[in-house]
Amino acid sequence: GCVWCDVKESWDKTKHPLTSIAQIVSQANQHKPHNIVVTGGEPLMYDLNKLTDELKKRHFNTMIETSGAYAVSGNFDWICVSPKKFKPPIDETLLQANELKVVVFNASDFAWAERYAQKVSQTCQLFLQPEWDKQAQMLPLIIDYVKKNPHWKISIQTHKYMNIP
Repeated sequence: GCVWCDVKESWDKTKHPLTSIAQIVSQANQHKPHNIVVTGGEPLMYDLNKLTDELKKRHFNTMIETSGAYAVSGNFDWICVSPKKFKPPIDETLLQANELKVVVFNASDFAWAERYAQKVSQTCQLFLQPEWDKQAQMLPLIIDYVKKNPHWKISIQTHKYMNIP
């Protein structure tokens, strides 16, 4: 249950039963994905060392998307930090980010994004993503912003355009 998550389907914890590490690893072995993304609610509220150790033993690439509000636990090949306004990311996690993804809800979010861009490493990739319910208004602003600030890239929620939950 993640009441602060930008994915409303994650808000009701009763819809998401607890799943053991053994079950997760078993399902991964069954489907053989190349990459496994650990994501929200907020995954770093939990110790992810055992999970990633088990996945790494089976040669999976491990990735995480986090708000960055907690220290990183686990062994990840890629760390995406997507900060939330009510609980800011910690500097330690920002410095480990391979990717900074800022969800843009209004025009003031560009300055907010730039503040976090100053805190990540120089090799960190920077993305701006329109908040889905405001994408019609915000995507044109993001496009204009990226044209003027090419250190940023555009991220879109392709699965939502394709109506995939």
